[in-house]
Amino acid sequence: MPTPDRTSLEQIIAAGREILDTAGSAGVTMQAVATRVGVRAPSLYKRVRDRDALLSAIAESVIDDLTARLDAADADLTDIAQAYRAFARQHPEAFRLMFSAAAPHAALQRSAAPLIRAASALVGDDDALDAARLFTAWATGFLQMELAGAFRLGGDVDRAFDYGLRHLVAGLTA
Repeated sequence: MPTPDRTSLEQIIAAGREILDTAGSAGVTMQAVATRVGVRAPSLYKRVRDRDALLSAIAESVIDDLTARLDAADADLTDIAQAYRAFARQHPEAFRLMFSAAAPHAALQRSAAPLIRAASALVGDDDALDAARLFTAWATGFLQMELAGAFRLGGDVDRAFDYGLRHLVAGLTA
């Protein structure tokens, strides 16, 4: 008789996300996840091939969570920007993982859809992808700097984000 399943892939991914939030990607080890779900590390290999596959599954879960938030923004670029920033601030390590080799391409494509729709509403279908890339480059760069504490010249970072977003949207609609 086969041994009973003591954990699911969903539980493994959830545990990995919790560890990611508190210890960063370096803290996401097979042993740490196994301990969190209450099994021995070799048991995880029934569900995930190795640590790279685990990080990829966690990244996909993170990206899908972000995608749901972006979808809820209802194709408004300003709302998408706020949702993107809120996600990055709430889950900085998960945000960083999205820009690593662990992030599955298909999940990233799904996450781009709400932004491309919002960009299309502003600039039309022909320029939507270029506008989405411009927005992503600006917002991601801003957020990476914000998360790293790189804005050291003083001033209000919230105001700077709003200023940049306002001018980016104005430039796209001009």
